[in-house]
Amino acid sequence: MRRLLVLIGVLLAAHVALLFVQPRGAVAEDDSAAVDVGIVFDVGGRGDKSFNDGAYKGADSAEAVLGADIRFIEPGEGSDREAGLRLLAAQGMDLVIGVGFIFTDDLTDLAVEYPAVKFAGVDYAVTLDAQGNVVQPPSNLAALKFREEEGSFLVGAIAVLAGGSKRVGFVGGMDIPLIHKFEAGFRAGVRHVCADCTVIAQYAGVTPEAFRNPGKGKELALSQYQSGVNVIFHASGSTGLGVFEAARQTGKFAIGVDADQYSEAPGHIMTSMVKGVDAVTFDAIRRAREGTFQGGIYSYGLKEGGVGYIYDDNNRALIPPEVIDRVEQIKAEIIAGRIQVPSTR
Repeated sequence: MRRLLVLIGVLLAAHVALLFVQPRGAVAEDDSAAVDVGIVFDVGGRGDKSFNDGAYKGADSAEAVLGADIRFIEPGEGSDREAGLRLLAAQGMDLVIGVGFIFTDDLTDLAVEYPAVKFAGVDYAVTLDAQGNVVQPPSNLAALKFREEEGSFLVGAIAVLAGGSKRVGFVGGMDIPLIHKFEAGFRAGVRHVCADCTVIAQYAGVTPEAFRNPGKGKELALSQYQSGVNVIFHASGSTGLGVFEAARQTGKFAIGVDADQYSEAPGHIMTSMVKGVDAVTFDAIRRAREGTFQGGIYSYGLKEGGVGYIYDDNNRALIPPEVIDRVEQIKAEIIAGRIQVPSTR
């Protein structure tokens, strides 16, 4: 009888324990449906080896790590962008992300129209009111911004200290304030280490097409290289692929942008000014999934790890260690506030 009572007790305990155990498949299914996210890419689309690919990488990580369900839309011309955002919002996505400053107005309007949907804009363009105060986005819209000028300052210093010429170049995509931030920081970094150096800056155009015109990028770069420039920093999306081709053709150097672009022209990419587009995309999705998402303006610079530069085995031979020591000192001074980096030309 005693053994029978013990056996019954064990079986009851096991049964109670099983009541608190969920099938493994059910957990995976719940996780995979935890958050629905729609992402509309910027001009240039996936495969730009830059901005859009960074957003895709962050979303892909969120899908693998967080179980997010991601839907991507790659628009064509201008009207397609608003239509893509609207389609995702109307489908009741938990979070809709527009990748690129060009989505700013559409995201703002749709956030008001769909208050139950969360929105995020990578490189959202903040505006000022008549009194010069920052206009806050709607409460369900997160403006994800970078202090590109800080990372550009560092690569400006590298371009001079490791480039072997007092003439350096900059090729921008669309001639707009966002890209002016890259140029302003780059100029300031050059002049911080070389007061009498010259920066030649040119832009590929005044429409969004300027971000996907490699032919124009090559044309501008060849002109600069022929004028005595040894290193060109580009902030021009896939237009920069033409800059890299010109660097290969002339045996000179370029500096990539947004992501590590060394593989686009091995031996000719001195470094890349990287933006954590993948990290901020992942973080926005994580916050939406965890219920901690809040609208507002989020700024990412050197201090937050939002921008930086690449120095690894690929480009170690192109940048002497003493240059990196100097640049790291400059970085520390920017983070500490002892160097103020301009964001306008």
